[in-house]
Amino acid sequence: MNRKINVYLMYIIVFLQGFVFYGPIATIYRQNRGLSMSSIFLIESISWVLMIIFEIPWGWFSDKFGYKKTLVISNFLFFISKIIFYKAYSFEMFFLERVLLSLSISGLSGCDTALIYSSIEDDESEKIFGRYNAFSTVGFLIASLVSSFLVKYSMDSTAFWTIIPYGLAAILTLFIKDTKIEHEKKPKLKQSLLTALKNKNIIILVLSAALISEVVQAVSVFLNQSQYLRSGIDIKYFGILTAVMQIVCLSSVKAYKLSNKLGKNKSIQILYMIISICCTILVFASNAALTILSIILLCGSASIISPIILDIENKSITTMDRATLLSVYAMCGDLIGAGANIIIGKTADISTPASFITCTIMCLCAYILFIVYKRKVTV
Repeated sequence: MNRKINVYLMYIIVFLQGFVFYGPIATIYRQNRGLSMSSIFLIESISWVLMIIFEIPWGWFSDKFGYKKTLVISNFLFFISKIIFYKAYSFEMFFLERVLLSLSISGLSGCDTALIYSSIEDDESEKIFGRYNAFSTVGFLIASLVSSFLVKYSMDSTAFWTIIPYGLAAILTLFIKDTKIEHEKKPKLKQSLLTALKNKNIIILVLSAALISEVVQAVSVFLNQSQYLRSGIDIKYFGILTAVMQIVCLSSVKAYKLSNKLGKNKSIQILYMIISICCTILVFASNAALTILSIILLCGSASIISPIILDIENKSITTMDRATLLSVYAMCGDLIGAGANIIIGKTADISTPASFITCTIMCLCAYILFIVYKRKVTV
């Protein structure tokens, strides 16, 4: 069996799942369907909590019953969630959509990269993880450009056309070849949890990366729209700006070159500094060019960090229960994300600059955690 077919299928699947045509107007779409900003952040926070609950059970299920079964179930739930999103006109329906989305994402989390990692040679992992992220980015880039045309017809059409690529992605998952990993005995959930938590160095790195990830998520998905308006940028340019950010995020495909030249730890440290500086600039910026440049650098840096972190996490695992351990790491990140999301949401209600002050503080905390990790692994 040529296990590389899994890599190509996963590239296509994540490319199709990047076709979120409502992405550039996601906040406005929800508000138009009756949700307030506080309701949006509340649902988002509940989603983080649900992912924390589902992460480890999904990882255990994946290691016990196979990566393919987990991915098939998760991607079909993903597909159904998009149908519900299109039909949602109330808090309850958007909440239901988020429950299904949390089930799906927590199932995919760790399992997708575990399947890819077990289907390739060890020395290719960082390069392939970079490409994997890039395919998702290209999908969203195309969706952002097409969204500008769909939104002229109606906002509802952006949600409707998102359903179709997700259905195709779910069908393609059926053709994945499960990797045959022989277990001397079936993985025990408690033992896997203890194994993960014993590796304190990786947990510190995971917590650090989670803080940075939540800051980037908040800035690139929620706070960017408020900042654009604050800088005098017309709403008609939001789709184009989203597309520009996705082009920048394609830099993830070259992440391995930076880490090969500077080393993984030094690369991450420099990129953390860039993100921290960008958040600090956004506290004070009301100039359109400075705002766009700062968000571009922030998104680009984050896209390069992601495959490097994934590679470190996967290389730290030497046992067979890979998906479970990756899910434990993801759960630790979700815990940080749930708390950070609430804090950023509260300060965003005060003002946009206040939210960026919060993001800057979180970046500094992430940097300190990374320095602690770096010193521990070099001792």
